Amino acid sequence: MRVPLFFCLLLLVTGLAWWRGRTDERLAAVTCVVGTALTILASNPLTRRYTHFELDGFLVDVGVLMAFVIIALRSTRFWPLWVAGLQLTATSVHLLKIINPDLMRFVFGAALAFWSYPILLLIALGAWRTRAVERWRAQAQLPRAT
Repeated sequence: MRVPLFFCLLLLVTGLAWWRGRTDERLAAVTCVVGTALTILASNPLTRRYTHFELDGFLVDVGVLMAFVIIALRSTRFWPLWVAGLQLTATSVHLLKIINPDLMRFVFGAALAFWSYPILLLIALGAWRTRAVERWRAQAQLPRAT
C-alpha cells in the first residue's frame, strides 16, 4: 500500500510544482522523480533488499543530497534547507548499516523510505506558497525568487 501511495504523492507534488512553483520547486520535484527512478534501477531483488549496505542506493542518495544542497544554496526560500537536511538524514541511514551490519532489514528500509514523505510535503508547501511569497516580496520591494 505504501508504494502506490508514494507514487501518487510523487505525481501530485510534481504536478503542483509545475503548476504553482518556480525553478526551485520544479528542480526539487524533478530531483525526486529522477532519484526515485534511479533507486528502482539500482535496487536489489526484494529477497535481498536492505539486507546489507547497498553502494548503488547510497550513491543515488548522495547525488540527490548534492542536488538538494545546490538548490538550497541558490534559493531565496527557506524550505530547500529543510529538504536538504532531511535528505542528509536519509543518506546517513546508509552509514548506520555500515556501522551495524546486523541492523534489521525492516528498520533499515523504513528509515530510508520515511524521509521521502516529509521531503515531498515540503516541496508541495513551497510550491503552494510561491505566489504568496511573491506578493510579499513585491510589497516589500525584494527581488523575485526564481
